[in-house]
Amino acid sequence: MIEALKSDEIVEKVGGRFKLCALIQRRLVQLMEGSRPLVEREGRTDLEIVIEEILQDKISLDFDPGHLNSRPETETAIL
Repeated sequence: MIEALKSDEIVEKVGGRFKLCALIQRRLVQLMEGSRPLVEREGRTDLEIVIEEILQDKISLDFDPGHLNSRPETETAIL
């Protein structure tokens, strides 16, 4: 387990456990889709990279409450 996740410092930095989980998940997806890490890899896993990016304030979770009320546009298929 990554030591940084054992302390509450990283939880408080992000604003709560739910927000931390959401931020980690979103960034992991970005890295798996080919985004470049914002810190040196140095043989670390993607999860370790995400934790280090959070600790160095390289990434954060922005929340737009207005986005919840809007409906996503639907795509229509031509048959």
